[in-house]
Amino acid sequence: MTVWKKPITRILAGILTIISIGQAADIPSRLGYSYYTEQFLALVLGLSLALIFLVRPRAGGSRSEQGSFDLIDAILSASGLLLSFYVAYAYPSLVSRAMSLPWDALVVGSLLFVLVLEGLRRAVGWTLVVVVLVIVGYGMIGHLVPGALQTREVAPTRLAVYLAFDPNGLLGLTLNVAATVVVAFVFFGQLLLRSGGADFFNDIAMASMGRKRGGAAKISIVASGLFGSISGVVVSNIVATGVVTIRLMIQSGFRRTTAAAVEAVASTGGQIAPPVMGAVAFLMADILQRPYSEIVIAAAVPALLYYVALFVQADLQAAKQDIKPLDMEEIPSAGSVMSRGWVFVLPFAAIIAALFWFNQRAETAALWGGAAALLIGLAIGYGKTRMALKDLWNAAVETGSSITEIIMISAAAGFIIGVLNVTGLGFAATFALVDLGQGSLFLLLLIAAVVCLVLGMGMPTVGVYLLLAVLIAPSLVQSGVDPIAAHLFIFYLGMMSMVTPPIGIGAFFAATIAKASPMTTAWESMRFGWSAYIVPFLFVFSPALLLKGDPIDIVFAVVTAVIGVYAISAAFVGWLHGAAGPFRRIFTGVSGAALLLPPGIGGDVTLWVNAAGFVLLATLWILGREHQAIRKPAPGTGSGL
Repeated sequence: MTVWKKPITRILAGILTIISIGQAADIPSRLGYSYYTEQFLALVLGLSLALIFLVRPRAGGSRSEQGSFDLIDAILSASGLLLSFYVAYAYPSLVSRAMSLPWDALVVGSLLFVLVLEGLRRAVGWTLVVVVLVIVGYGMIGHLVPGALQTREVAPTRLAVYLAFDPNGLLGLTLNVAATVVVAFVFFGQLLLRSGGADFFNDIAMASMGRKRGGAAKISIVASGLFGSISGVVVSNIVATGVVTIRLMIQSGFRRTTAAAVEAVASTGGQIAPPVMGAVAFLMADILQRPYSEIVIAAAVPALLYYVALFVQADLQAAKQDIKPLDMEEIPSAGSVMSRGWVFVLPFAAIIAALFWFNQRAETAALWGGAAALLIGLAIGYGKTRMALKDLWNAAVETGSSITEIIMISAAAGFIIGVLNVTGLGFAATFALVDLGQGSLFLLLLIAAVVCLVLGMGMPTVGVYLLLAVLIAPSLVQSGVDPIAAHLFIFYLGMMSMVTPPIGIGAFFAATIAKASPMTTAWESMRFGWSAYIVPFLFVFSPALLLKGDPIDIVFAVVTAVIGVYAISAAFVGWLHGAAGPFRRIFTGVSGAALLLPPGIGGDVTLWVNAAGFVLLATLWILGREHQAIRKPAPGTGSGL
């Protein structure tokens, strides 16, 4: 009974990818077929439900159990597929009869609601399921609640039909974005991986950083940052690169928890690094109706500060522990790496050209990049890695399998959006938070940050952003926060849930590979990624850090912020031209905090605070150099940054 399961899941996953890529490429419309977008989304939902029930066990267990037979899972899988296909077939009729609440719409809508929630539970656990149930439940009783959070009365039957079939509900924007843009970029990442791109990233990281002190950690930062920006899934990135980089770090002398933390933070940072940002840059541009270039430009400096903090701490930790560079025989030649792999620049050039010069949609640009990666893999490859035609099907299968989590989260976000719209709860909640923000914007941001960290736990990149963009960002915008700043704020804090205790799933996965303590790794990951908890608050108050405003203010803010991040990172490590005692660490941290304050916070006083911080740091730096000069340098420590 179990022989059929693996081939069926592969077929379903491959079909899911194929129809999504076909929709992204507008193939049906080019062939003269017309249909509702919701019909396509119903097909995607059905295939995803069928997959999630076959692949994910009901309770406990793991993906490795997918070979076992379970009658209930088989029934749920078939039910999800058939109900969704019925919606795809009968959608025009269902929509025209929706106002009369026909029995088939009520039955199908209610069953799909239950199936999606069960699929969501299997994908990401109970947290988001509870959030959906609470919001839907409040939507049904909110008209009885007095005060600012009172909503319109909506009958349960009307709500069930609305959530299932209205374009603002289940089959709405979030599911459409996941089924086109996200699938296209995940498929691009799979093609790039199979064409040898991942090996090239790893080799170029080793060639550029292997000769530095603590080179293994710097290789992890570069390789994981490059690959993470494309993969869009923190955990898969940790697994893909961490099996190599974590071992290198431990062998070179880093503690196991440090090695795991560096990998977890570097992989998480890939999601916030332009130009791809795990596909979120394109989603943000669609939701905000802003040019993609605006999003990328605004995200550049916060991402820079994130990696400066991580890189500086890794470097200074290596200096503190006297961790030497890698052995020369382990380091490939940069010239040979580039001569074999320079062609992997072309897929990214294709994406950029499609977006900026040909004004193509994000999903179309991803297909251009995927086509370039496919041609490179088939014709050239990298080293001994060369694609075969069967890899194209395997890439489609892997894409379909990995996208089911995001489809479930997007469907849940559709339910939330539907309730917020039809009951007026969205307006009421936004009004309540805006009212709170009028008293203290900082308090509003603090509450929003906590909510982002809680709701983002354990979810993939796109799911984190979509959920928070629906629930939190509108209140920040209504409180006067710049829309791009608001969306970057919720995205950064949401992503940091991947390494934040008690459910820092990214840190836990890295700790498993390193055989380290999960909770200790999570706390150390917070230290390495500290800037992502602080910088979002700063760029909300100071647009200069988003490269907006007067050019002089922008340059000044960026330079002082980089120096400030260096100082605070040095204080965390306890190393500034030699070991720093408690008082020196405190003063170094104070100088960094003073330098980190950007223009726009505190008016003219900020300039004097920055100047004082610079003078203090310069004094500590000079004293540190003098102290270091009288000591004999340790041999073989390699170069620094």
